[in-house]
Amino acid sequence: MRILVVGAGATGGYFGGRLLEAGRDVTFLVRAPRASQIAQHGLIIKSPDGDATLRDVKTVQAETLSETYDLILLSCKAYDLEGAMASFAPAVGPETVILPLLNGLRHLDVLDQAFGRHRVLGGRCAIAATLDAERAIVHLNAQPGITFGVRESTAPAKIEAITAAMQTGRFDATASPDIMLEMWEKWVFLATLACSTSLFRATIGDIIAAPEGEKSIAELFEECRAVALANGYTPREAFVANAQKMLLAAGSTLTASMMRDVENNSRIEADHIVGDLILRAAAAGMSDQQTSMLRIAYTHLKAYEARRARTEAA
Repeated sequence: MRILVVGAGATGGYFGGRLLEAGRDVTFLVRAPRASQIAQHGLIIKSPDGDATLRDVKTVQAETLSETYDLILLSCKAYDLEGAMASFAPAVGPETVILPLLNGLRHLDVLDQAFGRHRVLGGRCAIAATLDAERAIVHLNAQPGITFGVRESTAPAKIEAITAAMQTGRFDATASPDIMLEMWEKWVFLATLACSTSLFRATIGDIIAAPEGEKSIAELFEECRAVALANGYTPREAFVANAQKMLLAAGSTLTASMMRDVENNSRIEADHIVGDLILRAAAAGMSDQQTSMLRIAYTHLKAYEARRARTEAA
């Protein structure tokens, strides 16, 4: 199976690097500076599960991409999706399957329209990783993993082949018959975490310690869960219990990457993670009052984006 990994950042670089380490046929679609850096220093992974410096890494740039691939692994930020699609479009052949690992669900609609629903899988990943100053991939959490599944009529043999290719021993890879539910569950958790830690600009533990903090997080979680329910997806009891345990843990240092991006004055996925959730709530017949906390958090994030844009323009 020929695999094209779009980008070699923290997420794509980690999973693609582990696939390459396991002997899979992996090529990274990257810009010229990243290709040069990898050629000179290798693709470097620093991880509690084992460090790796991978040499002879195959890379390609968008302007020279001409071959098609069996699997395209997509892990860009939502705001980079349009550019990423244009860059990997020549790699999409008649049998190509696309596995996106973006947050939320809106990217599925965009990919479906561009490449056909039949070739776009549902997918989610669990990983905490970043790039250090030398562009090495620094993996931070235990048990990274990818869950994926069919949304349409992709042949089961293709799923079996993808599952086999993903078995590296370095991360969990699971084919799920309920991938859309799993994506909704991740979205419910992530939106709650992003809204709460970004709105209050604090860790979960610090929010819990503040007056009304625990109540605010709980209300955000219930609003997000209600949106999933209104759209026909019922989060499972085990998920709810585990999510509440993490989101309401006294002393927790947990924050969302969105909150860290705000503090670093970086771009954020406000529309993809929070705005689209509000839109789907309205489309399902929920009132504004039923998503009042989400709307407050979204206003906060959009105000941040407006201020950031004004500062950059100046």
